[in-house]
Amino acid sequence: MTAPVPRLLWIGTYQAPAAPAGSGEGIWRVGIGADGRFGEATLAATSPAPSFLAVHPTGRTLYAVGEDVPGSVRAFPVSDDGALGAPAVLASGGGLPCHLLALPDVLWIANYGDGVAASVPLDPASGAFAAAHVERFEGGGRGPDAERQDGPHAHFVAPSGDDVLVVDLGADVVRRYPARPGPGAAAVTAAVLLPGTGPRHLVVLPGGALVVAGELDARLHVLAPDAAPTAWRPVSAVPATDAAPGAGGGRAGGRAVPSHVALTGDLLTVGVRGTDVLAVHRVAPGDVPSLVAEVALGAGAMPRHHAVLGLAQDGRLLVVVARQGAGDLAAVLLDPRTGEGAVVDSLPLPTPPACVLEAS
Repeated sequence: MTAPVPRLLWIGTYQAPAAPAGSGEGIWRVGIGADGRFGEATLAATSPAPSFLAVHPTGRTLYAVGEDVPGSVRAFPVSDDGALGAPAVLASGGGLPCHLLALPDVLWIANYGDGVAASVPLDPASGAFAAAHVERFEGGGRGPDAERQDGPHAHFVAPSGDDVLVVDLGADVVRRYPARPGPGAAAVTAAVLLPGTGPRHLVVLPGGALVVAGELDARLHVLAPDAAPTAWRPVSAVPATDAAPGAGGGRAGGRAVPSHVALTGDLLTVGVRGTDVLAVHRVAPGDVPSLVAEVALGAGAMPRHHAVLGLAQDGRLLVVVARQGAGDLAAVLLDPRTGEGAVVDSLPLPTPPACVLEAS
């Protein structure tokens, strides 16, 4: 009997502690079996600080940020055997790019350092850059946290019909842009959160509501569609975690700091640094998340990003977590009925992992 083919992952990395910005080693390719066991890791490309990755819908191009000042973005052609070719490189339009959204004909970039959102057209057939430079959209505003909200900090881009939503941690807002901006395109404020929320990532619920992870207030904020088209208003908020903070590390500083959120059916998974857990919420009717379980990821894990890969061979959900603080990947199996789960395998990497992306 032929052994099942492992699922393949692209892994983006971040600089090691105390290393200079932009010194992350590169992009790794990792296999994982249906039982949650990792195969070997292979260095697919050397690239500066590729802390976030995205793949074109065709699977023929892999994009990587260069999280540095000034920032950059790279487009790697992907061959039929999964090898990465020499990349095309563009300036990201700002500093410290940290998130990408790849649509068939446009790539969006969130620059954390100065709050600039940027876009560049793509060749729909291949995903190659179709312009020599990005189009920049300046952010603006600040929040009450003097350290983290001294100015705009674009952190995440999500699709929303013919628009994209850009989450700004520094200004406590979500901005809306045309996904394919034409002449004179400008931002529209889609949602305003409470001062000091520090919105980081979001998911869109089936009914159109948003759940936004507040990095600074450690809460999940539910935003309902407003009367105005493509606008949302805050209606409720719940703690992202019940776990007590541990030693933390980095920006966690001994407190709960939500990072990435993902929606799978009615389960919302939230990586929380400081408490070092994968918090599992069930989204009930009325779009209110309710915490049902927490998976301990180990002291100092600092879960920066995770990907839900679907059902494992035993019917549980397979989740791969980038444990930036621990310097490894963790495979978690979750019971979709209860949310309970456990780490079943880990894979150390030479440079701390920061992004998990399933290969097309």
